[in-house]
Amino acid sequence: MSDRATAAAETAPVELAIGGMTCAACANRVEKRLNRLEGVTATVNFATEKARVTFEGAPTSVEDLVAQVAKAGYTATVPTPEPAEDAAAPDDPTRAMGNRALISLLLSAPVILMAMVPALQFTHWQWASLTLAAPVVVWGALPFHVAAWKNLRIGAATMDTLVSLGVLSAFLWSLYALFLGTAGAPGMTHPFELTIARTDGAANIYLEVAAGVTSFILLGKYVEARSKRRAGDALRALMEMGAKEVTVLRGAGVAAREELVPVDRLAVGDRFVVRPGEKIATDGEVEVGTSAIDMSMLTGESVPVEVAPGSTVVGATVNAGGRLVVRASRVGADTRLAQMARLVEEAQNGKAAVQRLADRVSGVFVPVAIMIAVGALGFWLGTGDPAGAAFTAAVAVLIIACPCALGLATPMALMVGTGRGAQLGILIKGPEVLESTRRVDTVVLDKTGTVTTGTMALTGVTVAEGEDESEVLRLAGALESASEHPIARAIATGAAVRVGDLPTPEDFANIEGRGVQGVVDGRAVLVGRPALLAERFQQPPAALERALEEAHTEGRTAVAVGWDGRTRGVLAVADTVKPTSAEAVRHFRDLGLRPILLTGDHEAVARSVADEVGIEQVIAEVLPEEKVAVVERLQAEGRTVAMVGDGVNDAAALARSDLGLSMGTGTDVAIEAGDLTLVRGDLRAAADAVRLSRRTLGTIKGNLFWAFAYNTAALPLAAAGLLNPMLAGAAMALSSVFVVSNSGRLRRFRPLNDDAHTVDGGRPHVA
Repeated sequence: MSDRATAAAETAPVELAIGGMTCAACANRVEKRLNRLEGVTATVNFATEKARVTFEGAPTSVEDLVAQVAKAGYTATVPTPEPAEDAAAPDDPTRAMGNRALISLLLSAPVILMAMVPALQFTHWQWASLTLAAPVVVWGALPFHVAAWKNLRIGAATMDTLVSLGVLSAFLWSLYALFLGTAGAPGMTHPFELTIARTDGAANIYLEVAAGVTSFILLGKYVEARSKRRAGDALRALMEMGAKEVTVLRGAGVAAREELVPVDRLAVGDRFVVRPGEKIATDGEVEVGTSAIDMSMLTGESVPVEVAPGSTVVGATVNAGGRLVVRASRVGADTRLAQMARLVEEAQNGKAAVQRLADRVSGVFVPVAIMIAVGALGFWLGTGDPAGAAFTAAVAVLIIACPCALGLATPMALMVGTGRGAQLGILIKGPEVLESTRRVDTVVLDKTGTVTTGTMALTGVTVAEGEDESEVLRLAGALESASEHPIARAIATGAAVRVGDLPTPEDFANIEGRGVQGVVDGRAVLVGRPALLAERFQQPPAALERALEEAHTEGRTAVAVGWDGRTRGVLAVADTVKPTSAEAVRHFRDLGLRPILLTGDHEAVARSVADEVGIEQVIAEVLPEEKVAVVERLQAEGRTVAMVGDGVNDAAALARSDLGLSMGTGTDVAIEAGDLTLVRGDLRAAADAVRLSRRTLGTIKGNLFWAFAYNTAALPLAAAGLLNPMLAGAAMALSSVFVVSNSGRLRRFRPLNDDAHTVDGGRPHVA
């Protein structure tokens, strides 16, 4: 390897797989730890569990990076590429978490029932509770204990710290009461009373708190993990869009033979065949044939691109016309598709991690609870009370400070909110995305497939004086029905809708890149570019000239129709605006959002669409990487940006925006890159998604407040040594009931439009 190549390899960004993270706060700690190294800039993505490290000056060794992560209490490895066949079916990482939550719930249910219902407290019931609760506290809560230990080593406190501390306090005190106190005596019961009285705690056990808190929070963790399980799948979906096999030409001239090979065996300089309807295997240059290439998923342009010998083509785009022979110019990691994959990954890594609300609250609440516990212990010991009573008060504070509702606050609201959203065709990936919806003030809209339908359609017919519009449409549609060109299909479909059955053309011939000709009902019809008909026929009438100019001004594609030496009509074809897009834009404004149209299409086309739906600002003719730059520029101006898109060309911008809303009718890549997915192809669902997300976030905040409020109110009782098991259980039950009922209010969320309500028994309507 040359010195230049060696230097390039050394300064290339390093990617690390981070293990042991349990929340966004963990990602923040790893990121801060890595950034302490001189010349290192690191971003850590909690969703993908990866760190991207870049260097200024001399690079830091991978070993030093791994060691730095280890100091933060986590693991780091250099990820190895997975075989293609394994990448298609990855293991579900949430399965083990779900099993842990289910087993813990099954063991905890009888413990909670026996503690809260005196009628179920049979002789030696306390020992049965211990038998059932012990596996939950030791095995079920193990992830919380491990995370709490890691947090302790670096002096941090999160929800995991609070859970571990409360669970262990309740369990260890219960062991003391059972083995050293009087709680283990046969016939011991917890009477159903909420009286307040001093006690040394030797007869009280809190196993239901230890087991119940663990189970509820495990359930919450599982719900959250399932909701964002696919957050890191955008890259795999992007790479899967490429062709899997390619027909390579071996040899030259008449002796050339075709060989079907896997696409990864394609080399630069190889010649390969692309038939109509097939994906182009890799970037290259056309050597033989003419066709129309559908590049909308990559560039956003709704009009197919005409190619001929010498034209460049891009891998993963679709050949919509004739047979092509292409010479490969870039393969593998050098292709445009691979570059877009790297762009998406960089955008995902660049998105700031949002620390969970529960972790932020816990970071304050945990130290306060510990201070109160230590203060209670010191106070009662200082007043000469027995050590048992003093320790009872201190431990009771830690027990009551661990609200099970904290584990339900986020996932319960998220579960109800996402359930209601799914009925309305809105899929929310995880709780982190909700915080962005509150701050969003700008919504950037892709054009093709988002504001518009994304398919070409016949939008206008102008005929010369004395001509019958139906006859012009009938003859043009009949001739175009024999062509595979996307514009031809749009004309044929539109004509069939307007005039009915079309006759079968004869002597059909394709005029490469310019039009088609043939005989329909005994007439020699010519359909194609206006320049083609101007060459063969006399100059078109003034009315048709005006129609051509108007179509060009509005960004529509004009096709001329003629026979018997005269141009008879002009047909306009364009990507049509969705009927509900203008209303959706009004809803965005009502929500305080500034809409911007962002597209790779031409300025005239974009302006025409923007005027139709009521958008003032238009940014057109941008490449995918330029879309990311536009989003970053808006963010640099202090704006919080939501992006709505549906294509591969939108994926990186969706990932980079503060809130990505992907249309479920679009590509898998865009869906995976977005934070919210709109199942329906109706842009109004984007406004509903923002409203529902904001409502869900408000519910989560309310849940968190009351999850702490009920238990905080009981802290003085605990510090005073007046807490009994029924009070602890009542506080736990009340906070949980409130969280569940408050979250249930989200089921009453209604969309802005009556026709967007659920149909077919609750299933979302898919446009």
